[in-house]
Amino acid sequence: MNKSDLKPAVVFEQFSKINEIPRPSKHEEKMIEYLKNWGESRGLQTKVDETGNVLISKPATKGMENRKKVILQSHMDMVCDKLVDVEFDFDKDPIKTYIDGDWLTAEGTTLGADDGIGCAIELAILDSNDIEHGPIECVFTRDEETGLSGAEGMKPGFMTGDYLINLDSEDEGEIFVSCAGGRNTTAKFTFSREDAPTLFFMRGQLKGLVGGHSGDDINKKRANAIKILGRFLYQEMNRYEGIRLAQFHSGKLHNAIPRDGSFVIGVPSAIKENLMADWNIFATQVEDEFHITDTSMVWLMESADAEPVIEQTVAMNFVRALQAVDNGIYAICQDEALGGMVETSSNIASVHTEETEINILSSQRSNVMSNLDNMCATIVATFELAGAKAWSSDGYPAWKMRPGSELTSIVRDTYKELFGKEPIVRGIHAGLECGLFSERYPNLDMVSFGPTLRFVHTPEERLYIPSVQMVWDHLLLVLKRI
Repeated sequence: MNKSDLKPAVVFEQFSKINEIPRPSKHEEKMIEYLKNWGESRGLQTKVDETGNVLISKPATKGMENRKKVILQSHMDMVCDKLVDVEFDFDKDPIKTYIDGDWLTAEGTTLGADDGIGCAIELAILDSNDIEHGPIECVFTRDEETGLSGAEGMKPGFMTGDYLINLDSEDEGEIFVSCAGGRNTTAKFTFSREDAPTLFFMRGQLKGLVGGHSGDDINKKRANAIKILGRFLYQEMNRYEGIRLAQFHSGKLHNAIPRDGSFVIGVPSAIKENLMADWNIFATQVEDEFHITDTSMVWLMESADAEPVIEQTVAMNFVRALQAVDNGIYAICQDEALGGMVETSSNIASVHTEETEINILSSQRSNVMSNLDNMCATIVATFELAGAKAWSSDGYPAWKMRPGSELTSIVRDTYKELFGKEPIVRGIHAGLECGLFSERYPNLDMVSFGPTLRFVHTPEERLYIPSVQMVWDHLLLVLKRI
């Protein structure tokens, strides 16, 4: 398959143009300007709010002026991650894509289909003259990936529709009707450094993990580099005396499972061979634990330059905290209508040492806000017991399922009509902007669906090409029937 063969062409043409525009979270200025000029150049009513969200309106097809107004919504920013050996500047360089069978992916970076493909679908609808629909508002929010601040900053009245279709889901054939709320928890250890001239220094490195979205992939038993490296250090520092920690680095993004990491330790020369043997045994054991999900782990242990080490009490407490802190699924939804979905979870997302600080960031999610508070409190308490300062952010709310939703019925019925099978209607264990919209627009009837994506928030992100045509056909029928 060549890129010229991608269908629907109108969508992939828009996606190609979007991927030429740098749009990291919190730095979407070029995308905002592009959307504003795009709408105005076509004579469509276009407005930008003070937060940077863009809304482009399109009048109804003749004879459909009295239909309910539909809001189509996606976010313009993208997660920016790359392979460690790839040279790429997300503030300047266009995303380079290629076709791998039925999948579209990128060359060593995130693809940006989360949620660039949603933006492309909206622009394709705005640019088409042969689609039947009532009045439409196409909304493009900014900074969804690092805190949903675009949706958070949107004031009531910016959108005026009756129904909202969020195009930020990642499984074709699944209609999402609720989502988790989320908060971030930060912990900080402070310390003094000490010289350790008699020790032999070693660097341990783990890479090649699959990683993934810390919400939607948290139930897939994927390895977390922070937890694995912390586990090894806990084992060795309890087994041998005199091991000193100098550095620990892993993770980049609050909403991604960390795929790689490293540490630097100083060890007495008498135990360095034992430690190397332990490292090899440990690697074999962990690879066996994750032999289904993470099949390309790379383990490295090598000598390193000597450097000042973290004072021992703080280092030991930090390592104990990494061993103890919850990571993964905490609770499953009790509501049978949500089909055993993950209710509450936590992900240790990044750890970085500075000259006198260790900074830790984790992400908690839940569809039950009281249990979200409980999960955050559990993480805070773990780090406080270890002597760190810890606190949680305000976060964003869950989106609760709407009983008797008219829009859900329309979306379900049209899917069955098109494809001859029932779609899966469920909640998602990830944050969607629908949660914030439900607070500002309590009467807004909402669903979320989109084409199939895999390995989002990682350089392996890929878009299943046939699913884009299916979502396009489905969305056009939904617009026609509303």
